[in-house]
Amino acid sequence: MESLLSLSARRVASRPPLPPLPPDLFPVLFGAALATRRPLVLRELVSAWPFPVLHLQRLLGRQELLRDHPCKLCLQAVILAVVAQLRRQLEEPGRARTPLRVLDMTGLPDSAPGRTPTGMSVWSGTVALAKACLELSKHQREFQRRGSKRHKGRSGTAAAAAPQPPGVDVHADLFVNGTSYGILRDALRSGAAGPLRLKCREFQAEELSAAGIAALLESLDPAFLRRVDLRFNNLGLTGLSVILPHLSRFPQLRSLKLQYSNVDVRRPTPESAIGIRCLAGQLGMLPSLRELNLGSSRLSGNLRQILCDLRAPLESLELSFCSLLPADLAFLSQSSHAASLKRLDLSGHDFSQGLLEPLRLLLEETSASLLHLDLMECRMADAQLAALLPTLRRCRRLRFLGLYGNSLSTAALKDLLRQTVELPDLRLVVYPFPADRAPPETSGWNSEESSDLEDVSVKVDAEFAGMLADSGRSDVVWTSNPYGHKDLDFFSL
Repeated sequence: MESLLSLSARRVASRPPLPPLPPDLFPVLFGAALATRRPLVLRELVSAWPFPVLHLQRLLGRQELLRDHPCKLCLQAVILAVVAQLRRQLEEPGRARTPLRVLDMTGLPDSAPGRTPTGMSVWSGTVALAKACLELSKHQREFQRRGSKRHKGRSGTAAAAAPQPPGVDVHADLFVNGTSYGILRDALRSGAAGPLRLKCREFQAEELSAAGIAALLESLDPAFLRRVDLRFNNLGLTGLSVILPHLSRFPQLRSLKLQYSNVDVRRPTPESAIGIRCLAGQLGMLPSLRELNLGSSRLSGNLRQILCDLRAPLESLELSFCSLLPADLAFLSQSSHAASLKRLDLSGHDFSQGLLEPLRLLLEETSASLLHLDLMECRMADAQLAALLPTLRRCRRLRFLGLYGNSLSTAALKDLLRQTVELPDLRLVVYPFPADRAPPETSGWNSEESSDLEDVSVKVDAEFAGMLADSGRSDVVWTSNPYGHKDLDFFSL
C-alpha cells in the first residue's frame, strides 16, 4: 500500500506546471513522475534540482518500478533537461547555476528489444548519452568561437577565455557494439573536458575488434570502472593479449567477463603455452579482481596455469562449458579460491562419471561461503544427485541452485526439496522437468502433446509449491523455467 506522501506526490505530478517546491519534496515527486511516466514533469524537476547528485536508482527504490513502467521517454527527458541546463550555463555565464554536478544512471534494468518496446535498453541509453555529450561539446566550441570573435572586434586583441561552468558528470553503464562504436568513441574523446562527461561504471562490448575495444578502454576514466564484459567478441588468446594490458589502469576493476571469447587450449602447442602464460600474467595485474567468467572457453587441464598469478582469491567463478578435467576441479578444491567462492557455475560438464567426486570435494571446500550454484545441463541422474545431497545440505548459505537440463525423476526432486528446505537462505531452485513425467519422444512437433506437457508442468509446480507450504517455506521458489528469473549479480551478493 502506498503512503499518503506517495499518493500526494502522484497527484501533484499529474498536474504540471509544478508550483514552487521545498527541496525535500523533489525526490518523492521525481519518483512519482517516473512511476506515472510524466516526462514534462521530469524535465521541470531536473531543471530546478536542488541537490548536487541526481541518482535515479536510489530514487526508484525498487528496480521493479522501471520494469513495470517502461520509461524510455522519461529517461530521455532527464538527459534532455540536463543538456538544456548546461546550454543555458554556457550561453549565460552570469546566470545563477543549479547545484547539480552528478547524474547517476547506473543500475537501471535493461529493457531487451522486442520485450518492452517503449523501454530503454542499456545500448540505446549509451547512444543517447553519447549524442548528448557530442552535442554539448560542439555547442561549447561554437560558443567559445563566437565569444572570441566578438571580443576581438571590440578590443582588437584576443581575450582570455571566459571561465567555464563546472558541468555535470554522468555515471553510467555503457554497452557498445559495431553499430554504436563510432559515436561512443567520439563522445569519450571529445567529452572528457566538455560540459557533460561520461564516467563508466560497467563496460560491455560485443562483436568488436581487439583494437577497437582497447581504444575505448583507453578513453574511460580509470577511477570509476568496476566491471568489463567482453562476451561474443571472438578474441582468442591473441586478442585477449591485446586488451588485457589496458585493464591494469583501472584500480577498482572487480569483475571481468570473457565468455565466448574463442579460447581453446585443449591441445597443447608452444603457441598456446605462451598464450596461457601471458593471460595468467595479465590477470595477475588486476589487484581488485574478484569475479571471473571464462564460460565456453576450452580449458581442459589448464585452470591452474590460468589462475596461478591472481593476487587475491576469487569470489565468483563461472566456468560453464569449459571442458574441465578432474585435475581442474582438484586444483580448485585445494586453492585459496575455494573458501572464498560465493558464486560458482559449472554448467555443461558431464558429472555422470569421473567428475562427480571432484565436484563433491570442491563443494565441501566451498560450503561455508557458497551462495549461488549452477549445475545446469550436467548429465546428472538420480544417483549423482543423491551422492551430492549430503554435501549440498552443508552449504548453509546457499540462495540459488540451478539444476535445469539434468535427467532427474519426480522422486529425486521431491527428496531434494525435503532435504534443502532446511537451508535457511535458499530462495530459488531451477529444476528440470521430471524425466518420468515427460512424454515419449516423437518425430515431429505436436500441439496436443505440447499442451499436455504444459498441463503436467503446472501440476508438478503445484505439487512442489504444496510441499514448500507444508514445510513452512513458501518463501522459496521452485521453477522449471530457466529464463523466468534474474540471476544474482556478483555486486548484490
